[in-house]
Amino acid sequence: MSRRVVITGIGVVAPGAIGRKEFWSLLSEGRTATRKITFFDPSPFRSRIAAEVDFDPYAHGLTPQEIRRMDRAAQLAAVALREALTDSGLEFGALDPARVGVTVGTAVGATMSLEREYRVVSDGGRSNLVDDAYALPHLYDYLVPSSFAAETAWAAGAEGPVAVVSTGCTSGLDAIGHAVGLVREGAADVMITGATDAPISPTTVRCFDAIKATTPQNDDPGHASRPFDRDRTGFVLGEGATILMVEELERARARGAEIYAEVAGFGARCNAFHMTGLRADGAEMAEAIRSALDEARLDPAAVDYVNAHGSGTRQNDRHETAAFKRGLGEHAYRVPVSSIKSMIGHSLGAIGSLEVAASVLAIRNNVVPPTANLENPDPECDLDYVPRVAREWRTDTVLSVGSGFGGFQSAMVLRRVDGAAA
Repeated sequence: MSRRVVITGIGVVAPGAIGRKEFWSLLSEGRTATRKITFFDPSPFRSRIAAEVDFDPYAHGLTPQEIRRMDRAAQLAAVALREALTDSGLEFGALDPARVGVTVGTAVGATMSLEREYRVVSDGGRSNLVDDAYALPHLYDYLVPSSFAAETAWAAGAEGPVAVVSTGCTSGLDAIGHAVGLVREGAADVMITGATDAPISPTTVRCFDAIKATTPQNDDPGHASRPFDRDRTGFVLGEGATILMVEELERARARGAEIYAEVAGFGARCNAFHMTGLRADGAEMAEAIRSALDEARLDPAAVDYVNAHGSGTRQNDRHETAAFKRGLGEHAYRVPVSSIKSMIGHSLGAIGSLEVAASVLAIRNNVVPPTANLENPDPECDLDYVPRVAREWRTDTVLSVGSGFGGFQSAMVLRRVDGAAA
């Protein structure tokens, strides 16, 4: 019999909220953290808004050496890690380091540092032959996303399985799924997992401008992210990080750990169809949902809340609605659904882990966070998408889903553990 795996620590760095308590406060109150981009002059771009984290690495205890060495995404993860470690109550000095592992998800790696350093070595792009004399000694760490997992492992003293998972916008879900699998099979006792991305750079903004995926609604940033609304115009770029501590259930109980939820099931599929396109019937996401429910040994009717991908593009919202109907059957019309991207934007590879954290906190608080800005529902998105205001709701089992460029579709089932706080 495979081992049951639970979440015992949560660390969050999100737009508008640093720390899990602040994060839940923002979500449950339906506050939005989207604004005009401040990291650079956004005036040349079609979409000039984003969900930025108000983050001072010095104030959060990072040293000057760490700040020089680590990309912003790695810094966000480091702060989230510290909160998760403390929250878990794990005594790492008493653990066998070979039984502690790390899986970190990211979609675009050290985008901000790579762009900044390229500007330096190319003299602002004027020189085709770059001058390596101006390169930082840590430039290689910016090139390889594996540095994120390495930094996390070093900080925690983890010597077990360590990896980066990069599957676009499902990276956060997939990294957690991989970590849970390692604990289930006995390859590790404790896994440090989650995801981080800090993609708000001119290159990223320009890329999404080119395919018109991000919203041009620049005059009202707070209401620009509008999943499932008929007036939506695209997603809002974001950033952030979540780190979770996962371990085997009986081990957690034996040490008296506070258990947030069990990761009961995980499923992943790919549509093998188009780099950015989605099939209208949502078949692959529906298959991922069914796979996750099968692993959890649950019927669709057991799902109390669906944390949607809900990016705020017409293509995704309609595809996802079809997937819920296909994967959950008639229960899709009865279960509340919402998208937290309406409040914290779309942080690419990090968002899946942020959504898992939100799902776990929904279980803890018996509250479904709202879909902010949902004023005029798209008639084709005819499910219960919980508009504007959080809903008190008995939430024992949550389905969290993700969809990413390349056709990636992932689903995770999270469930309250008997005896855990309700």
